Amino acid sequence: MGNADTKLNFRKAVVQLTSKTQVIDSSDDIFWDQFWSENVTNVQDIFTLIPAPEIRILREEAPSNLATLCYKAVEKLVKAVDNSCRTQREHQTVLNCCRLLTRLLPYIFEDPDWKGFFWSSLPGKDDDESLPLAHSLLNAISDLLFCPDFTVAANRKSGPDKVDELQSIDSCEYIWEAGVGFAYSPPRYPILDSNRTELLKLLLTCFSETMYNPPMDLSITPNKWIQHLTSSENRHALPMFTSLLNTVCAYDPVGYGVPYNHLLFTDSLEPLVDVALQILIVTLDHDTTGGAPLEEGAVGDNLFINYLSRIHRDEARVGLMHIGVFILLLLSGERNFGVRLNKPYTATVPMDIPVFTGTHADLLVTVFHKIITTGHQRLQPLFDCLLTILVNVSPYLKTLSMVASTKLLHLLEAFSTPWFLFSAPTNHHLVFFLLEIFNNIIQYQFDGNSNLVYTIIRKRQVFHALANLPSDCNTIAKSLSKRQRRHMPASTSNENVSETAMEGSHPAQPAEPGTLKASLLETPGIEKMTEKESAHPLSPSASVDIGKSIGNRSESKTDIAEESMNATKNSVVPKGGIRVAEQANANVDNMNQWVPSSEWVWQWKSKLPLQTIMRLLQVLVPQVEKICIDKGLTDESEILKFLQHGTLVGLLPVPHPILIRRYQANAGTTAWFRTYMWGVIYLRNVEPPIWYDTDVKLFEIQRV
Repeated sequence: MGNADTKLNFRKAVVQLTSKTQVIDSSDDIFWDQFWSENVTNVQDIFTLIPAPEIRILREEAPSNLATLCYKAVEKLVKAVDNSCRTQREHQTVLNCCRLLTRLLPYIFEDPDWKGFFWSSLPGKDDDESLPLAHSLLNAISDLLFCPDFTVAANRKSGPDKVDELQSIDSCEYIWEAGVGFAYSPPRYPILDSNRTELLKLLLTCFSETMYNPPMDLSITPNKWIQHLTSSENRHALPMFTSLLNTVCAYDPVGYGVPYNHLLFTDSLEPLVDVALQILIVTLDHDTTGGAPLEEGAVGDNLFINYLSRIHRDEARVGLMHIGVFILLLLSGERNFGVRLNKPYTATVPMDIPVFTGTHADLLVTVFHKIITTGHQRLQPLFDCLLTILVNVSPYLKTLSMVASTKLLHLLEAFSTPWFLFSAPTNHHLVFFLLEIFNNIIQYQFDGNSNLVYTIIRKRQVFHALANLPSDCNTIAKSLSKRQRRHMPASTSNENVSETAMEGSHPAQPAEPGTLKASLLETPGIEKMTEKESAHPLSPSASVDIGKSIGNRSESKTDIAEESMNATKNSVVPKGGIRVAEQANANVDNMNQWVPSSEWVWQWKSKLPLQTIMRLLQVLVPQVEKICIDKGLTDESEILKFLQHGTLVGLLPVPHPILIRRYQANAGTTAWFRTYMWGVIYLRNVEPPIWYDTDVKLFEIQRV
């Protein structure tokens, strides 16, 4: 009953705060103390008793009262630090202030008129001697994260009666977990984990101001909250970084039980690890150098990035398919990666792909074919990346299996249909990529790739059709009128391949009804993500000639890419579970207005790199037909044996230089990663719903 009365009093205080348009005196401690009463004991109460509409009413109709509430909450945290937060009552006051600020901050961030609020000085003090409110808040949170008996176990070396002053404590002695820079494993107490989690939730909420800026402002508006916390102004920067990193790395979800076990029974560690990982990702993403190289010996502004660089371990795990593709694109620029793909694939991991026997290269082709032919619209922006990866590794692929060879030809057959080529100004780039893959393998790995050569011979009509692709207006119009949908279908090929799924695999499931999804910036174009270079750079004197050779060979892709990108700089990002609302609609309109012309078709068709393949067909097709007639062969294994012992030495054009497209980070990919990251964080923090129903501008939230 007493707890209910306390909640009622809290609720009355909220109503009084929002209903009074006159300013409530900041010195009325009896009134303000109701908001951090020790009898309100969980974050759910705060979120329930302060509904979103009333926060907005308070912001619009009584802004002075909202400002005072924030000032008083921060002031309470600062006073707790000054007193070393020694008592249980102070502990509860700190937690309730954190919960209150966690509830209020998103509604302050969503209003542009409040952007400077936390960066102004405390009232009643000279600007020269007063810290901005944001600095006071961040400093207090940092101190409280290393508060003995509140967030860390007390160090009793100094004697049982002496309490360390929180502002002078050496927090390096109180790192949360053994690991990097700290060998001692401190005792774990669930209450300490829980208190850390609440403080980190508030910290993450402070950082979330990024979500209330439009995507175009990401590169020009640094997040000042992150900037301060990761700078040398934060005396706890090193122990905070190592505490977060060690806590995440030491966590064993298998050893502790099933994932999300904190939802089934009391477990304080998993929520702590979850929010610690989110804090790490957000702070490490915030690079104020803009990617510019630092002078030798110089230290970047972001100490967290600096500390991580000293560990000499690449942290590459961020998330789902888009990020995985970007990582593969980065790896594909290295020759060793392409060479090692020739190792046999013997793993038994269940995947939703057909059973096959072959190498890691076969696995790569099979998985990419699966991604491309799923027909899901949101994956189409990845097609360029997937094929670029295959282009980069293709000169090193020694023995593609029949399954992988068939899938590559199936992709060419699908992408080279007239309706698909004519339906968007950049679709023909996919054909250029595939032809480059075939040319690289034929020129550099012909001897071991009889399966691919045989498949090319079997599907030779695809190459002849490409060479003779009609470019007159009537045929273009007729092809476009026949198309059933804008996306490439899952099976544009006439052949139906019977595929047995790997044991234990299952198709991806759609999102559950009633769940939330976050939009995502469109995937940057491949020409913006990569930089062309020769796989084997020569001396400076020879580089001019090699550049000309590469320029001639890549003209078909580079020039056409630039011209068509000028026509539509942003490829369509179709609507799916993750999409961008306004950009997607604008791009669809642009695509609908675009009409292919005969001149446009002829421009890129005349540059199709078909010479090597046509020469191969010219030499081998008569030989294969003759041996089939002479020996009465009908078994493809016999034909494969013949091709294995064949040679095209001296018959093909001079091998072209190997051209690698290396991944290059840029503003587009940085914005993509940041939008993705904050979208994931938004969706993972629904209990309590910190940002739910606020006016987020970085992405769009949809209910499925």
